[in-house]
Amino acid sequence: MSGIVLSAAVRQNLLSLQGTAALLATTQNALATGNKVNSALDNPTNFFTAQGLNNRASDIGNLLDSIGNGVQVLQAANTGLTSLQSLVDTAKSIANQVLQAPAGYTTHSTSTSSAALTGTAANLTDGTLIKSGEVLSIAATGGGTATAFTFGATTTLAQLNTALASNNLTASLDSSNNLVFSTTNDVLSSTIGTIALSGTTGSVTFGAPTAPTADASSQATRASLVSQYNNIITQITTTAQDSSFNGINLLNGDNLKLTFDETAKSTLTITGVTFNAAGLGLGSLTAGTDFLDNSSANAALTKLSAASTTLRTEASALGSNLSVVQLRQDFNKNLINVLQTGASNLTLADPNEEAANSQALSTRQSIATSALALANQSQQSVLQLLR
Repeated sequence: MSGIVLSAAVRQNLLSLQGTAALLATTQNALATGNKVNSALDNPTNFFTAQGLNNRASDIGNLLDSIGNGVQVLQAANTGLTSLQSLVDTAKSIANQVLQAPAGYTTHSTSTSSAALTGTAANLTDGTLIKSGEVLSIAATGGGTATAFTFGATTTLAQLNTALASNNLTASLDSSNNLVFSTTNDVLSSTIGTIALSGTTGSVTFGAPTAPTADASSQATRASLVSQYNNIITQITTTAQDSSFNGINLLNGDNLKLTFDETAKSTLTITGVTFNAAGLGLGSLTAGTDFLDNSSANAALTKLSAASTTLRTEASALGSNLSVVQLRQDFNKNLINVLQTGASNLTLADPNEEAANSQALSTRQSIATSALALANQSQQSVLQLLR
């Protein structure tokens, strides 16, 4: 073979044909794989840059699962808050039924002075029974404020009642002109506190407060409402405990930490709350003790209103955090697409371009083959002449 000598034309056409074959093989490989850069040998810069972009996209993609779980944890908590709010509203409705129910007692607790006043309802001190400067003291009644009232020279019944209002009491004159203290309708279950009149020179005293008389039918109704209320309180606790996803419950004291980027520098920590009945400041009531009158119903409503405000505040904070997480979730999805598109731009082949190249190279190969054949035929003709 070493003795074979090729003419310059044959050698040139042969080299051209080899080059065309190599280019055609490269083009066909690009068409087959869809990539114009398949290894670092094809284009080191593009290959390693694309690899870095794809790796980052993969790392961020791995975070999407945990972010998605985080969204569901927040959704579960939000669902729980909505249910808790409905339960609190139901408990409010029950307490309001107490306010609308018939009075739980047929009589008030009362205390009557031992002697008739010589004054009138318009002027309690124009007689001698109660003087200027004498002090009336009544202990706190039905959770009210203890009374310390000093009679003046022209004290009126209206003035006395104004002072008694904060202690859930009213004053009146009976048919014998005796001064009578009674509990207000809101604290019908309460007994008047100890009464004393200091600084007096007379013999006036006040009788021991009478106990209120319960209405059996009304109290049975109220006891039933207590039972209904307690059922709702139980549901509040179990609902809070059931508002979990994948073992995380933001309404039962758990915290949620989410990582948004591959370097773990972008994070969000959501602190959980404990929203069982106790955590909301609510508790079960006792039949025969609670809901006996309007005062106990109003006390329950006050706690329920506070719980409702707490739930709404947490729902607002939870909604804000949910928006942040969903925005970061969408951002990461879009960023992955950007990274993968960038990597593709560096490595993917254009099918139309490569198909055109393949066609051109095939034509070129055909021409080179013909040229090689002509060059070889020309060489053979010269040899024939020499013979």
